Amino acid sequence: MSPCSLLALLAVISLTLAASPGVKVKLTDKGIEYGKQIGMASLQQKLKTIKVPDLSGTEKVPPIGKVKYSLTGMTIVNLGLPKSALVLMPGTGVRLAITNAFINLHGNWRVRYFRFIQDHGSFDLTVNGLTITADIAIKSDETGRPTVSTVNCVANVGSASIKFHGGASWLYNLFKSYIDKALRSALQKQICPLVADVITDMNPHLKTFNVLAKVDQYAEIEYSMVTSPTISKSSIEFSLKGEFYNIGKHQEPPFSPTPFSLPPQDNNMLYIGVSSFTPNSAGFVYNNAGALSLHVTDDMIPPSSPIRLNTGTFGVFIPEIAKRFPGMMMKLLVKTVKEPTISLEPNNVTVQASGTVTAYAIQPNTTLSPLFVLNMVSQSVQPLDNIFLMVLKVVVIPKVNARLEKGFPLPTIGKMNLINTQLQVLKDYMLIGTDVQFTG
Repeated sequence: MSPCSLLALLAVISLTLAASPGVKVKLTDKGIEYGKQIGMASLQQKLKTIKVPDLSGTEKVPPIGKVKYSLTGMTIVNLGLPKSALVLMPGTGVRLAITNAFINLHGNWRVRYFRFIQDHGSFDLTVNGLTITADIAIKSDETGRPTVSTVNCVANVGSASIKFHGGASWLYNLFKSYIDKALRSALQKQICPLVADVITDMNPHLKTFNVLAKVDQYAEIEYSMVTSPTISKSSIEFSLKGEFYNIGKHQEPPFSPTPFSLPPQDNNMLYIGVSSFTPNSAGFVYNNAGALSLHVTDDMIPPSSPIRLNTGTFGVFIPEIAKRFPGMMMKLLVKTVKEPTISLEPNNVTVQASGTVTAYAIQPNTTLSPLFVLNMVSQSVQPLDNIFLMVLKVVVIPKVNARLEKGFPLPTIGKMNLINTQLQVLKDYMLIGTDVQFTG
């Protein structure tokens, strides 16, 4: 194998390893339809702000001859998108199809004919039967944020009718059919560039998406996309990094995500797959930060307990303690010696942890005298469905809603709620299926 071939192979392997996600999010047709209802209202408001370019031209109008016209200062006063569809395009993105749309515009007109006769006034333009089909590619940029672009667009104007006001408008209304034809042709040429501009204008907002969020004083989590979305006929799937890091120090753990695939379920709007890599990266981070430690003192033990944290109690088991440190209170330091690990098997979560318990006697001057050290290895196997669902609803969703309230570059869609939520623990990952509802 040549050196170039070897380097190419290593590059492919490294890219493949880097592309393994810790979290996968799948949006089904049901979720896309719900998102379309929210998005179309936003798109309609966006389209109303479009600045329509000035139009001008020349038409032969018997018996007058050549008439030069210009339409300027056009503003949209009303716009309707009564019928629309959003269809997934496998491997590319989505197709937006709008039919029977209408636009009402108001502007100023000016005409000249016989080389020296000029007139001007205002006009109202009505565009009916407007159809727009735009193919939108969805990809990941170099920072793991989404980016969109228009790869194809076709627009057709069913009819365009103009009515002049002011000046000798009664005369010009007689040959407005010539203007209507020219307008329909000009508008058809202008609509797709305008739609492309609307789509492109989304990218600066998408660039502001935060893909790194602080969890607490020890950790932050990165959820950038590791590859471009995978798009099928019925769903769009996002592969996210889902990795915890120490704040300001992005050290990779000595393990990597295990590839996994989401099952072909589509009963819910949204499916979230969380691999064991994500919680294990959290364990690695918190252990490195020394956060997985706990000081236990007697005041933390229920008063009704007969066992007290003092040398008298422990002297029953180790008489030397009571002899050397009589009548002293004690403190325990519980800490991990390595990061805990979580294994996911169907319907069960296994947590393995090893650590030490160091016992101290508290001297009258508050100094600590070490007594003994216990090594611990623990393993628990239990279904944790309810715990994870509680964390999702009580911790994750409120943080998302707080982010929305702080001005996330999204439409004002209210607070997000999860309904019909279920969790399954499968081989190497957890699957959360849920419907999303925005209220308020």
